Amino acid sequence: SSSSMLRSRVFLDFAVDSTPYGRVIFELFTDTAPKTCENFRALCTGEEGLSAGGHPLYYKGSPMHRSIKGFMIQGGVDFTKRNGTGGYSIYGGTFADEDLQRPLDSPALLCMANKGPDTNGSQFFITLQECPHLNGKHVVFGKVIRGFEDVVLKLAEVPVDDKNRPITPIVIASCGEL
Repeated sequence: SSSSMLRSRVFLDFAVDSTPYGRVIFELFTDTAPKTCENFRALCTGEEGLSAGGHPLYYKGSPMHRSIKGFMIQGGVDFTKRNGTGGYSIYGGTFADEDLQRPLDSPALLCMANKGPDTNGSQFFITLQECPHLNGKHVVFGKVIRGFEDVVLKLAEVPVDDKNRPITPIVIASCGEL
């Protein structure tokens, strides 16, 4: 379709315990969630520099801090905290939900994590299966177009502790726009 021609593509290169694990390429749904996609794209390139509080607006070096097998893996936290609490959008603080109509109806969807309505920051998750219980609660703004089976599903196999945190760190070693 013509809309997919205009969609941005970005990549995340993952490492586990500093060993390269492979590249995941996403197509962003810029046609249905432009503000959310622009936030994610800019956090992949790091082009916005630092937030007002001096935090890097950049996914590079940040961990995937939550992994629930058969459900999703989550990342995008504030680089300075590394514990799943922080995260800043390029808009300063959090921003509103854009497109809650699109269902979480398959694996390999890129979605915003949040703490309730209109609390999007920098945290995102990748679905490992359909998640109908989350429909209408999370903005779906992209999908994995390369690296799902060979990278994402392998990352989901990394052992986790009782808080679903990977015991061996999973880190976004590099990221950017294609």
